[in-house]
Amino acid sequence: MNPSPWDYIRKAFNARPIGMFIPPNWIGLGVFGMLGILNPGFWLVGLGLELGYLWVLGNNERFQRFVGASQQVSTRKQWQSKVDLLVQQLNSEDQQRYRKLEGRCRSLLDQQLQLQTAPTQALQAQNEGLGRLLWLYLRLLSTRQAINRMLLGQGSLDAAQDLEERITQLKGKLSEQLTEDLRKSYSGQVEILEQRLVRRREAKEKLDFLDAELTRIQEQIELVREQAVLTADPVTISQRVDQITTTLGSTSQWVTDQQKIYGAVEDLMSEPPAVKLTIDE
Repeated sequence: MNPSPWDYIRKAFNARPIGMFIPPNWIGLGVFGMLGILNPGFWLVGLGLELGYLWVLGNNERFQRFVGASQQVSTRKQWQSKVDLLVQQLNSEDQQRYRKLEGRCRSLLDQQLQLQTAPTQALQAQNEGLGRLLWLYLRLLSTRQAINRMLLGQGSLDAAQDLEERITQLKGKLSEQLTEDLRKSYSGQVEILEQRLVRRREAKEKLDFLDAELTRIQEQIELVREQAVLTADPVTISQRVDQITTTLGSTSQWVTDQQKIYGAVEDLMSEPPAVKLTIDE
């Protein structure tokens, strides 16, 4: 997100050169504030100088680039802290799995950086694309953990067989001579157990899909790494990463839908800024 005019004004108001502990603007305001006590006219002069100072510095292109870069760095650090926190909430096996894929992405970028002729724009595009893939990978891991937690909360992962046995037993009782009230009770239990069985089967299918998509992303990264060795063209690699993220668009939406069902921290429901992996600005 680009800085707003208010961001430029706020930064200009508090701007200070390297080595100064107090912004010179504050010093100027203090001086005119004290002079205004002796002669209120100095307050008007100080106000005019302050507005002029803020307008000139706030519209300076070099200063605006500095503010924009500072804001991007700050946003990136905040988001990376959130990502690290989400990774810590995964179990140890999934944490290792995420960090391993992150390392593969870093090595891919490092490989491209070694090319002296690599265009910065292409490397930047690769960086952002790989960051989006990593973010989707983290969301998939988090969603899978949420579903597993739900299943474990209802018993063992093999409880579907127990439910089927209970349904069979209840249906056997329904074939006997029963009072009307008891028959209604057994029928209600059967209906509930069948619904639970359907939900567990759906959850199992979702887990299978999540495992398949996690593996697909891993294989896609490995394929790109192999292509990078053969082509040594950062532009082509960047285009390939973009194609992968495009094909995974429906998966990203599916994950969003599942996280609404099973619950997720708010950060997982939003899209991150570009996650920087290696390139420093």
